This record gives sequence, structure tokens and C-alpha cells, in this order.
Amino acid sequence: MKFGIFYEHQLPRPWSGGAEQRLFNEALDQVELADKLGIDYAWEVEHHFLEEYSHSSAPEVFLAACSQRTKNIRLGQGIRQVIPQYNHPARTAEVIATLDLVSNGRVDFGTGESSAELELGAFGIEVSKKRKIYMEATEQICNILAMDPYPGFKGQYFEMPCRNLVPKPVQRPHPPVWVACSQRETIRMAARMGIGALTFAFVDPLEAQSWVDEYYSIIKSEECVPIGHAINPNICMVSSFSCHHDRETAVQRGLHGFEFFGYALGSLYGFGEHKPGRTDLWEEFNRVRVPQIEKEVADYATPLTAARGGIGTPDDLRGHLRKFEQCGVDQVTFIQQAGMNRHEDICESLEIFASEVMGEFKEREAEREEKKLKELGPYLEAAMARKVKMSVPADEDIPTYMALGRRITEEAKDEPSIYEKPVSAG
Repeated sequence: MKFGIFYEHQLPRPWSGGAEQRLFNEALDQVELADKLGIDYAWEVEHHFLEEYSHSSAPEVFLAACSQRTKNIRLGQGIRQVIPQYNHPARTAEVIATLDLVSNGRVDFGTGESSAELELGAFGIEVSKKRKIYMEATEQICNILAMDPYPGFKGQYFEMPCRNLVPKPVQRPHPPVWVACSQRETIRMAARMGIGALTFAFVDPLEAQSWVDEYYSIIKSEECVPIGHAINPNICMVSSFSCHHDRETAVQRGLHGFEFFGYALGSLYGFGEHKPGRTDLWEEFNRVRVPQIEKEVADYATPLTAARGGIGTPDDLRGHLRKFEQCGVDQVTFIQQAGMNRHEDICESLEIFASEVMGEFKEREAEREEKKLKELGPYLEAAMARKVKMSVPADEDIPTYMALGRRITEEAKDEPSIYEKPVSAG
């Protein structure tokens, strides 16, 4: 099983001068440390206007900075908003390709559409159509990345003429594609499209088993028709995270931030209301949730729920992660930067995890991956055969475009001069 770290860049109020700069610099330090420790992935989300919950509106910039401070860790856009009103598909393809180049081929391309009114409303995206727009855009981004040239497309929600993407990504035909999944139906959709499932839902390992089984059963079935030019059969699940040799310390350091993560997510996506620049989620959270959290921290010896299973001692985490491994989960990604969780505590947790927990899973990973791909091989080949690919145009069918200056000159030749124009009577 592989492991990742996940960033929303959370910054609860009140905000002091330099707080955002410090937040980003500490996150860069954490990714650099994770790379040195042998953690496999760093995922960075894209969100807009979700104050306190996510100050991460330009993940490609952060990941580009990460690429220059790391050597091995894979850099995941987890996710990039692919609907054209957020990001034109050609611009998304350019960003992914460029990031893949500067990272020496370490990019994973997570896709998504968002379910937050603050984002959707700001960009004029119709909620009822967003899934269809997402599907169309994702397929065309993969085509733009893979084809030479891209023949052009006129769809229901997106169109552009024939162009050839430059630069091209290192990973061909394109980096591995994923989709953010918060509901079981989206996991089914991921499997039907032949892409990885980034499951941002906190599920019990017993429930995870059914999710994994269903995902891979669809991958193996005729329902799987790849949306991209390669299949990425992987399922990743998120977990809380705070590791210390003393369980009470781990809970004190990590539970409060993790609870804020859940509260802010629920408020912005589900039950809350928000006044831009004025709503104070941190104050709301502390008023509503802190008394209960304080009781849980005081009673730290009580086993935590499955969602909080990543908070505890190395032995606690080992038992928690073994359950996911036994379910067939390919990757567990930790939510370590949440609420007011301190940079120093996050780094110490990562170091303890890497030195005392991660090793046994790493030892089994290569054999597990080889066995999985061998089993899936015939199914993946059959799925790729079902894909109806966009045709690369023959050379004679590729349109020719005249430079603007020349076109203006040519058009001017056809315009009569002022001396040739007829003079109107009167």
C-alpha cells in the first residue's frame, strides 16, 4: 500500500499578517520532509473562495515549487477543477504537461467539478449540468494531452479548433488520471471511466471493502470504457492523521484540527451559510464542537471511531492501516494539515510514522502491485479495445492558419482605397 499527504491549506480565523505566507512555506517544508522519508504522494486541492477551509486556488504553483524541493514523491493535483468556466481544457492540459516536465514525470492528474455553491456560483456553473460538463471536459483534456495534433472538437459545452499542445508531458500518453469521489456513485463512475478514485469520504474499513470490491468488479467488466488513453486502476482513501508514542498527545495534537476539517466541509458543502469576508467558521466550530471534543480528548483511552483511526500511537496506526490493506485499498492519504494543527507536530508525526509504521507496508508493496497488475492485465487490455478514440487527422486534413499580420494585409488588399470608393451623392 502507498501513502500520501493531502493539502487544503486550511487557515482558520483570526488571520494575522504573514499567516498565509507562513502556511505555504511550512507546507513546502512538510512536502520536502515527506519526500526524504519515502512517502509516495503529495496531493494538493484546487478550491476557490472557501475561506478558512481551503486557501488553495492555484495548486499548480504550489506543486511546481514542491517539484524543485523534492526528488521522488509524486505530485498530485487532487484535484484540478476541469470544467471550462474554471479552467479552459487546453489551459489545463498545458499546466499538467508543464508540471510533468519540471517534476521529471511525477505528476498525477486528479480531476473534479466541485459541489460548493461559493465556487459554482462564482463561475456561473449550472449545478444540474456540471457532471455532463465535467465528463466532456475531462475526455477532451486527455485528448489534447495525447494527440498530435488535437483535431479540434465541438461538443455541447466546449469547443476549440485544431491545435497542437506544446509542451508535451513526460508521461505518455498522459499522466495517470483520477477523480475526486465523496459518494459511492462517483467511485462507480471512476471505474466505468477507467480512472483512479480519490475517495474523500471517511469510511470504516469494513465499508471500504465493499467500495473496493465494487470498483474493481466494474474495472473488470464491460462497463469499463476508458475516458483517457490509459487506465489508472487505483483506489485511494483518506484518513485522519496524528502519530505519537503517547496516545493522549496524538489525540490532543490532531483531533481538534481533524474535527474542524469535517465541520468546515459540512458547513460549506452541506448545512451552512456563508457571508464572504465575514463568516467565522473557526468561531462557529469552537462554539458548537469544542465541548464534545474536550470530553473525547479527556477520555483518550476510549477507542476512536474508524474516521479517526489515523490518530494514535504507531501500533494504533499500524492496526488501522492493515485493515485498509486487507481490503485492497491501493493508497491511504493522510489529512495532517487541518485546523490549527502545528507544523512541528505534523513533522514529528510524519517522522514517527515513517520510521516505525511505513516499513512493513513498503516491504509488501512491490509484490502486491505486481500481482494486481498481472491479474488485471487482460481486463485492462479488453477495456482499452472498447474505447472509441478520436481520429488523428491526415496531413492534408489539418487546417492551415494564416498569421494575423498577413491576414490583415491580405484583407486590406481587397478593400478599395479611399480614392477608389464611390462618392455618395448629395
